[in-house]
Amino acid sequence: MCLSADYKIHLYIIMSARNPGMHIDLEWVSKVKVNTQAVLKRAQQIQGHKVAKKQWQAAWLLKAVTCIDLTTLAGDDTPSNVHRLCMKATQPIRHDLLKSMDMHDKGITTAAVCVYPSRVADAVKFLKAAKSSLPVASVATGFPAGQTPLKTRLEEVRMAVEDGATEIDIVINRTLALTGQWAALYDEIRQFREACGEAHMKTILAVGELGTFTNVYKASLVSMMAGSDFIKTSTGKESVNATYPVAIVMVRAIRDYYVRTGHKVGFKPAGGIRTAQESVVWLSLMKEELGDEWLNPHLFRLGASSLLADIERQIYHYVTGRYPAYHELPLA
Repeated sequence: MCLSADYKIHLYIIMSARNPGMHIDLEWVSKVKVNTQAVLKRAQQIQGHKVAKKQWQAAWLLKAVTCIDLTTLAGDDTPSNVHRLCMKATQPIRHDLLKSMDMHDKGITTAAVCVYPSRVADAVKFLKAAKSSLPVASVATGFPAGQTPLKTRLEEVRMAVEDGATEIDIVINRTLALTGQWAALYDEIRQFREACGEAHMKTILAVGELGTFTNVYKASLVSMMAGSDFIKTSTGKESVNATYPVAIVMVRAIRDYYVRTGHKVGFKPAGGIRTAQESVVWLSLMKEELGDEWLNPHLFRLGASSLLADIERQIYHYVTGRYPAYHELPLA
């Protein structure tokens, strides 16, 4: 049982050219207005699409796997937890299942592993021992609240990069966004950009705490102007995380920024994405709103900790015709 002969996964371990940013355009930011009803209607349309079945669904699910930032951000993280995470990231789907689909030699891994700064060195060590070039991403800047002093947040970024993180997921200061201090927010993010050095920067907006779609759009614009390579919905710790309406607002901002500047910025929904079916909806949203070029891990990531388990479960069902017992699939 194999996928169609022409189906290939193109894995981008190295991200695309970085977004250089631009001088802040406060006039552009001030003129932003979001039509809430139109956003909600578009989100309903996306959710109402029929999901692909059989080999087409399996192909979409494997694509989703290559876009996952496999994450552990728990207070009880230990080196052994991180080791297990790294091993799962390098072999996300059981080899025999991939072989049955004739996909065992396509180099399928997750896009990256994502950990706290204190666990970066562990992840780098374990991946190096496994002879894997998988990127290590680290949250930083006082994750998840972003309420520590700026000096501390900048030092946290630098330490994560020194320990080997090649991607940094920063969190914005929501106070600046909620009070309309867009120039101050831009300045902070520019400093984070400089602290990242050669590492790519994903900027977490914490959309559940921004209040309105207009604030989400403005925060997206300012983050991209400041040089963010990705904009990300959430920390996963807020009461509202990745939702389709918020995604519509953010990807439209990405599209407008691309039209204005020619620079492509990636998108990462995170928080509450748990099922294989949801991952296909997210891919469909990206395809329709931004096009096929954004269907690769250099421009699209899924921040998730439990999503991979359900995708592997669905792949198992596709190959064997039954769902696996709990012990039949390795844990992430």
